[in-house]
Amino acid sequence: MFIERRINPSNGNVELWQCQWENSGSQAAKKVYLQKICDEQPVDRDAEGGLSEEAAICWAYGRTLGNIAVVSPSLLGHFPGKVGNDALLPCDFAHAGKFRHGAERLWCRTHQTHWGTKADIEALAQHGVMRCANHTQLMNYVVAPLTINVTEYAEVGIWCSMPAALSTQDIKPRPPKIHVHVREKTGDRKKIDQDFSAISTLYSSGLGLFASDEITRVNITPPAAFDFVRAIETNREMSCINCSSCGYPHLDLADFADTPHRKHFCGNCGRDSTWSKEPIISTPLKPLHDAFAKTLNYETPDRTLDLDSYAGCDFAVWASTPAIVWTAARPQEFGIHVHVHNGQSRIVDDTFDTVVYHGKPLERSTLIASMIARTIV
Repeated sequence: MFIERRINPSNGNVELWQCQWENSGSQAAKKVYLQKICDEQPVDRDAEGGLSEEAAICWAYGRTLGNIAVVSPSLLGHFPGKVGNDALLPCDFAHAGKFRHGAERLWCRTHQTHWGTKADIEALAQHGVMRCANHTQLMNYVVAPLTINVTEYAEVGIWCSMPAALSTQDIKPRPPKIHVHVREKTGDRKKIDQDFSAISTLYSSGLGLFASDEITRVNITPPAAFDFVRAIETNREMSCINCSSCGYPHLDLADFADTPHRKHFCGNCGRDSTWSKEPIISTPLKPLHDAFAKTLNYETPDRTLDLDSYAGCDFAVWASTPAIVWTAARPQEFGIHVHVHNGQSRIVDDTFDTVVYHGKPLERSTLIASMIARTIV
């Protein structure tokens, strides 16, 4: 058996059919359409089917996913709670050309794998359900995530939050989070100052961030944020290329974000026919970052802190990292960020050029390496 595409003349829909060849012996083999599987889902539509529809963000670590620049906040799937790592999402298939031997090939946008192998077709015949090989994969998720319309506030800062590099407390490795600062007016106290599992940012389609005007939000997920910061820290060339087949903005993650490259495999349509002019790491976070940056300058604060003078206090130290979104007119501070607590009171919360510990200045490069090493992705 194999899968073929077929146009329904009554409505123009492209259908996917289970087929086989019949050979009567003396006559040429004839293709027989046995059973309709489903209508082919076009690349520019949201997934259909599933258990419930929620305003949610989902992500998986270590894979390239094409769903952080989105047209809708809703996802279909099974979400046991408000935040977790055990969401199940239905397959969402798009046509992805043919295998080398000529058989039709589909791409599951949800689970990022091709469908149409002999094992896939046998599983379809056995279970009567078209599912990709990764359909049982559990996803990380946030239901009803924080959504920020970047243009509505005087200052918005969004960073990738990583474990501390140095602390008097035990530092446990953890996945990255998204840290958000929001000020309604310049100089006011922060309305938001905390970590989130993932967030969604809104913007006007008139900014022209992407080829499709329908995309008006970018979901900032932990793996995308982490690889964005790593690329800046290591001075890797970043941009955002649109797929030559479906036009979707491309996201490189994990191994694909380690080395700039020219050939890009689309996570939205499963094709690898997109080439950038120069080797790049592609991420939709790059145009988001550039569009709202009033300044791309950094300044090193003229401040020094001697941690040895805070005997008996608890502290945590981070290398300050570049923001994913920074809308303030003033430059970002580049240095070493420190929290010092005296009991329950935070008595130091600032960024410094020089931080002394045990009589020696800390090296920012060593601190950022420790933070990255403790981050689970």
